[in-house]
Amino acid sequence: MKSIAALQHVVTPWSDGLEPSDAELDAIEWEMPLILAEVDLLDAEIAVLDRAPSEVDEQRIRRARRRMLAAHRDLINRAAAVSLPGGAA
Repeated sequence: MKSIAALQHVVTPWSDGLEPSDAELDAIEWEMPLILAEVDLLDAEIAVLDRAPSEVDEQRIRRARRRMLAAHRDLINRAAAVSLPGGAA
């Protein structure tokens, strides 16, 4: 039996355009606290998908939601402070 994989060309050729740009990496770094807070909230919600949440689970979800909202607020405030002239918020 012949292997057809060896006869095929690469579907997506590698190019320099596949790497994220410096601006995209900066944007990800800027939003990283919010991303991590959203991951924590998602982890807390996934933990209770297959069972009824206990009081500890509910506290964990509430705390994760508050951290996510605080990170979102901080991100918006930092963006507003950067965009306003003179640094006034």
